[in-house]
Amino acid sequence: MTQPNAHGFDSGQEPVMQNILVIDDDKLMCLALAKILISAGYNVVQAGDGEEGLKLYRSQDFDLVITDLIMPDKEGIQIIRELRKENSRIRIIAMSAGGRGGATDYLKWARLMGAKQCLSKPIKREDLLDAVQAVLALP
Repeated sequence: MTQPNAHGFDSGQEPVMQNILVIDDDKLMCLALAKILISAGYNVVQAGDGEEGLKLYRSQDFDLVITDLIMPDKEGIQIIRELRKENSRIRIIAMSAGGRGGATDYLKWARLMGAKQCLSKPIKREDLLDAVQAVLALP
């Protein structure tokens, strides 16, 4: 079987729809990320908070989860911990604009908890797509 390229297509040019779950309480950020990913050929499901994200993850198959770290109710670190407990091979990208400790501290913790890539907000389109491609290419 061939591997998808950066545009979500295999060598036969048939679409390879990879499923991505985006979890962010910022509706505009969630929508912006979804639009970028959809335009690149990915199938995207959005969740507005951690609890909704976990429910969606448990009800569907996802190739990748992208989660914000600072959210009300259930923060991204908790989401990463729960998802990794259920599936140790899960691919996760963490993102954060910071908070009291700054984005660097939160993203460092996310990587220690199992995030494969970490992105600081605001996120450039190219950086998002490069991170997604890199994480999806992992074995």
